[in-house]
Amino acid sequence: MDRPITTLFMLMSVDGKISTGATDDLDVDKDFPKITGVNEGLHQYYEIEQTTDLWSLNSGRVQAKLGVNSKGIPDKTPISFVMIDNSHLDKNGIHYFCALSKEFVLITSNSDHPAFGVDENNLHIICQNELSLKEALTKLKSEYGCERITIQSGGTLNSLFLREKLLDFIDIVVAPVLIGGKDTATLVDGESLLSESELSKVGVLKLRECVVLENSYLRLRYEVIH
Repeated sequence: MDRPITTLFMLMSVDGKISTGATDDLDVDKDFPKITGVNEGLHQYYEIEQTTDLWSLNSGRVQAKLGVNSKGIPDKTPISFVMIDNSHLDKNGIHYFCALSKEFVLITSNSDHPAFGVDENNLHIICQNELSLKEALTKLKSEYGCERITIQSGGTLNSLFLREKLLDFIDIVVAPVLIGGKDTATLVDGESLLSESELSKVGVLKLRECVVLENSYLRLRYEVIH
């Protein structure tokens, strides 16, 4: 395979929501600890997260929502982060991830991105005229030695990985909560299929493991059948 093995790893509600609402002020990382019956088992998701791949792909929008642009400089970790971003991260956000990461790779189609003004030894920029996930993944493997990568992006970006058949495994931790709301982000958003001819774009899954966790949480692990 000329690209890394990919795993979509997410925390979601029973109805597939990956946010607690339709505004950037609402977020599962911030809000789930406030909900009795959900908070008690939440630690299991973060413990599992610590066992995922040494490469992690996120979106700038999600990270900006989590406040990285205003956070202080963190301690170094052994994780290499890949960020897809055109406009959400500022220079502080870039410095934050350079400090956090073993290697930090920004994928952008914005030639004026603030990252171009940052001088860090571990900062690498893949600049594309138009986002191509396949080309970016290929370069991550060939130029940076990325063999496996965990995807933790938003529903729209997740849909691009799905439609382009770039997901190999799905690893989901299901929290015991129903959130609802047609405008609340789900595991896979993006454009809907409009005809029977597009059914080849769906992701067919083979269950590899189902683990009943404490406090009514579940962990579901699937292989994506292409």
